[in-house]
Amino acid sequence: MQLAKHACCWALICRLALRSHLGDKRSISSKTMASTGGAHPPPEGGSGPDPQTPVLRINQLDAFELDSALDQLVWNQFSQCFQHFRPGLLTPVEPELKALLQLLLWRFTVYPNSATVGQSMMNLRYHNTLSLSQRYRALSRRQRLGLALLTVGPRWLTERSHSLLLSLGLGLGGSPPADGGLRLGLRRVLSLITGLTQVANLINFLVFLRKGRHPYLTERILGIRAVFTKPQAVRDAAFQYMNRELLWHGFAEFLIFLLPLVNMRKIKTTMYSLLYPLGVGEGGEEGLREGSAVWKECALCGEWPTMPHTVGCGHVFCYYCVKSHSIADAYLTCPKCGVEVGEAKAVKLQIEITDIHTR
Repeated sequence: MQLAKHACCWALICRLALRSHLGDKRSISSKTMASTGGAHPPPEGGSGPDPQTPVLRINQLDAFELDSALDQLVWNQFSQCFQHFRPGLLTPVEPELKALLQLLLWRFTVYPNSATVGQSMMNLRYHNTLSLSQRYRALSRRQRLGLALLTVGPRWLTERSHSLLLSLGLGLGGSPPADGGLRLGLRRVLSLITGLTQVANLINFLVFLRKGRHPYLTERILGIRAVFTKPQAVRDAAFQYMNRELLWHGFAEFLIFLLPLVNMRKIKTTMYSLLYPLGVGEGGEEGLREGSAVWKECALCGEWPTMPHTVGCGHVFCYYCVKSHSIADAYLTCPKCGVEVGEAKAVKLQIEITDIHTR
């Protein structure tokens, strides 16, 4: 049941992810056929892709990040279908399965629509720059197949390269074989190709940052680039939300800095003395005998006083409470009556024993 549940969940997610790209398949089928054969029909009402409008760099990079997130999501859902099987079941063929899933995504996104999932979400689409026409031209069949090969192939080769090198005896950690002349040369060639590819990708990315086209070397090789699917509308930048967030963040940081400097206990004591000026007065031990109710509560912690002490007023404190607060605040006052705390003295308790006569 769990396996069937995960399989259905994965299939549903894939269908939802691909439905947005298959919805307009009928509307763009004529454009795709025209791009591969005849002349491209003019866009209706001038709302078609405009190759002359430059595409923002951030949109192109965000589209790639969305595609990567979708690939990871599909693989996670697919692997969860086999979580109740033997551990490590998919490990031997994991690179091939990932390549197969990527090819399925390519088949239902780039092949019919000339756009990946991330590009569709960012209002982008691939344009054939090899065409001399000034209008939008969809990718040719050769460009689509080349895009699939250069996108899926290097990823599979990167994940499978370690196993391939070990099978050929070209492991990086092992010693070269006895007849290692040819194999050692092949290893050096592979290392050189890898280094040149990384340098080429770096140079291409720097050119992309300068000109805003072809963020990846694959697009430059195939002669394709991203264009807007629909004309971009002029947007008014509203900063009300940002100003409100900055204001609240600044106010919160100000409170975090200010509150530790405020003696809340002293403010509470002052307010209490102003609201209740006629509390239990200074009466020493006589006041304690007259107001025996104050013995039941520590003026600082509000609990039954442990080792009760008095500080010169008619209230009782725990020994630990009055000592710790006196160390923290040299000008400690009683929170009940506002009297400045003096030397703590132990309260002398008198216990009366009454005889209980039983019949």
